[in-house]
Amino acid sequence: MKKIIFFTLLSTLLISCKSSKDTSDSELILKTSNVEKFRKSINTKDAKKHLYILASDEYEGRETSKKGQKMAAEYLANQYKKFGINGINGTDNYFQNVPIEALVNKRRTFIATDPSENVLAFIEGTEIPDEIIVVSSHYDHEGIKKGEVYHGADDNASGTTGVIEIAEAFAKAKKAGYGPKRSLLFMNFTGEERGLLGSKYYVNNPIYPLKNIVAALNIDMIGRIGKEREKDDTNYVYVIGADRLSTELHEINEKANNSSVNLELDYTYNMESDPNRFYFRSDHYNFAKNGIPIIFYFNGVHEDYHKPTDTPDKINYELLVKRTQLIFTTAWELANRKDRIKVDIIDDSSSK
Repeated sequence: MKKIIFFTLLSTLLISCKSSKDTSDSELILKTSNVEKFRKSINTKDAKKHLYILASDEYEGRETSKKGQKMAAEYLANQYKKFGINGINGTDNYFQNVPIEALVNKRRTFIATDPSENVLAFIEGTEIPDEIIVVSSHYDHEGIKKGEVYHGADDNASGTTGVIEIAEAFAKAKKAGYGPKRSLLFMNFTGEERGLLGSKYYVNNPIYPLKNIVAALNIDMIGRIGKEREKDDTNYVYVIGADRLSTELHEINEKANNSSVNLELDYTYNMESDPNRFYFRSDHYNFAKNGIPIIFYFNGVHEDYHKPTDTPDKINYELLVKRTQLIFTTAWELANRKDRIKVDIIDDSSSK
């Protein structure tokens, strides 16, 4: 009789343990489903606020190493701090100093007179903190020319706004108990307009080892309609580089889009024969050269590209938000999936 009671109790205990484990697994599934809740926290009101500040006359076109660029750097750091996101290595320092000697382009058509700053913010992963997902933009622009401010609203206050919004959404998720499994590194680069100088400096002087970076999602111009598109053909984003180094990255981005905002993912500029060579023309390229899978999100060139008329009133904020929500969803999947994505393609063009 005692043996029967013992085995009955043992069976009950085992069932209880299994039930507890099942509940835990269920909670993990529910945790993943929260992506929609936090994706929807990315909104037009906040996007417009950030973009109008970054592209204001006060910021003087954010020319590398100049007053307006440094004001923009401070603004970004203050936003990350406000969201409760740490700076470099868990500190309240958000700046990687880029020295004058690193701010000279190949043709020496630009030589900075003062140092500049990359802006970095870091959310540590809850389970695999040494694996890192990068979400990046450049925040510099052309500055003032012949007395006119080149506002750079689309190029690239729009992408920088996207990074801010994604960072805030992940910060909200963490505060709600849904911190990412992998770490997230938000980076805003200086010197892109002068030859990808800020990102070049980072990959040559990485604060977080390049081998730890799983993928880099780079955002450069996501607030307008490119000249190749019809004015009413707005439900798209150009996707560049997703399949150059990792089949999985391409598939993840496709699935993230299908499960969220359903944009047309246009691969026109991803072709190796693209005469514009956009794959080589933004900060993601310095990561791709180091074998890190990347995606470059882009809306295409328009009539105000690199002109003082690239102003905040011309931004399509609903479209900017939709594109940002796609990137957030892709980052969420990369940060929370079980396995690190694999590099399974040799991209010969990365060395060109």
